[in-house]
Order: sequence, then structure tokens, then C-alpha cells
Amino acid sequence: MNAQTMRKLRQVHLYIGVFFAPAILFFAISGGLQAFRLQQASGWDGAPPPVWMAWMASVHIDQAKLKPEPAKAEAEKPKPPVDPAVAAERAAKKAQALPMKIFTAALALALGLSTLLGAAIALNMRSTRRVAMVMLVAGTLVPILLLR
Repeated sequence: MNAQTMRKLRQVHLYIGVFFAPAILFFAISGGLQAFRLQQASGWDGAPPPVWMAWMASVHIDQAKLKPEPAKAEAEKPKPPVDPAVAAERAAKKAQALPMKIFTAALALALGLSTLLGAAIALNMRSTRRVAMVMLVAGTLVPILLLR
């Protein structure tokens, strides 16, 4: 390819990257949290997750805002005892999945960091700063408006 074509390709890549940077960052964070199922009720007492985590997961999984759920009477019911063999099998599966979960979290962290670095580089170039800023703002506002 000639130099002019490569320059145009880099420019298109820059604008696409800056436009989608906010969404990539959002999905990297929410995906990293979901690798450990942090958006679900967890812990010894089954405590609900923080609202912001549940909201991020709802947008990530369902592409919709979190809707408040009516209080469930089932949550107050005592849970039946778990068979020790079933509990041991679940623990073994969780232990096997841990390396992949750690890799997924590292991937989410690297993707988020790479996105931030790319946006910083794009906004640091004087020749494209104005358009990059417009694309960054548009890439932030468009998904927010689509969620309404």
C-alpha cells in the first residue's frame, strides 16, 4: 500500500478506536467482574451485589438498564442442606476454573489499559485532537442515549 492509503487507514482506525473506547472500557470492566460472578448474590449470607455491579452486568448481558425486582419471598426461605458429595464436586469445578478466571480478569485489565492508552495517544496528537475528542464524546453519549 502506498503512504497515502496507510495514512487514511491509520486515521480511520484512530476515529473508530476513539469512538468505541468508552464501550470497550465499560465491557472490559463488566466482563472482568462477571468472570468471578461478582454481579450475582454471593458470600456466605447470599448478600446482593452492589447496585453498580448489577447495573453493569445488566447492560453487558441484556443490553438494558437494571430493572428493580420485586422482593422475593423465596429469599427468606431456608435453603435445603447440600449433599457433601455435591458440595465437593462444586468446589473441585471452581478450583479447575480459577486459572481461566484469573486469565480473563488479566485480559479485561489489559484491554482496559490498552484502551486508555490508545485514547490518550489519540488525544495527544495535535492534528487529530479535535475530531478525536468529538468521537470520544459521541462514543460516550450514543450508548447512554440508546439505553433510555
